[in-house]
Amino acid sequence: MIELEIHDGVAEITLNAPAKLNALDEAALAELGEAYDQAEYTNVRALVLRGEGRAFCAGRDIAGVDPRDDDVQGYLGGRVEPLLKRMARFPAPTFAVAHGACLGVGLGLLIASDIVYVADTAKVGSPFKNLGATLDSGGHALFVERLGAHRTMDLIVTGRLMSGEEAVAAGLFSRVLPADEVLEATRAAARDAASGPTQAFVASKRLVADLRDHRHGLWHSMSDENRAQAALCDTDDYREGFAAFQEKRTPQFTGRA
Repeated sequence: MIELEIHDGVAEITLNAPAKLNALDEAALAELGEAYDQAEYTNVRALVLRGEGRAFCAGRDIAGVDPRDDDVQGYLGGRVEPLLKRMARFPAPTFAVAHGACLGVGLGLLIASDIVYVADTAKVGSPFKNLGATLDSGGHALFVERLGAHRTMDLIVTGRLMSGEEAVAAGLFSRVLPADEVLEATRAAARDAASGPTQAFVASKRLVADLRDHRHGLWHSMSDENRAQAALCDTDDYREGFAAFQEKRTPQFTGRA
């Protein structure tokens, strides 16, 4: 599912499972981490992360997951969080190309990237109301930081998805471009970064990361999200949400604890 190409000091990592909107299971997360490791060992000076097909990444692949014994803490805390931290600490500028669905873990991949160029067709938000679950992968910290508490809760409770243009206007990501231009624009920006002062860029990455985590507690918030998600696994609504998604029907929630 994960492809890596390296040319002229730029690594390009592609999520290539378009039939499932590049949703990620544990094996795919491990592959993605290995691709970042290989890119680092090759001493690339910039990296591009993209998705093949209609979406960047629709989140976790829950096909076949039984919510009655789902180890969500193992998936989020043991797999996703370490991967996002590894991505954020990559020793060169990293770019992400966001188009179509950018949800859940897919949103986390964008949060962990330095620069995010967004197609006008992108969809960003919190669709978890239909799963009986909660926003994860750093989404709470990003949304509260950029949108404020009220707009964050509005997205969570309504499940409304923002367009790429709206997300960039709100300060979530770097810039918005037409869908047919965003990939080549990102590649060009990465090539330009690869010819720049890499160590100076890395120094700024560390400074920005320290400021962000000190002010908004990204990693602390992510750990709290993981624990909240694990607690929700024991609710009837969580099991109903998963079953409804897998059976392609509307969930019938009771709201009971």
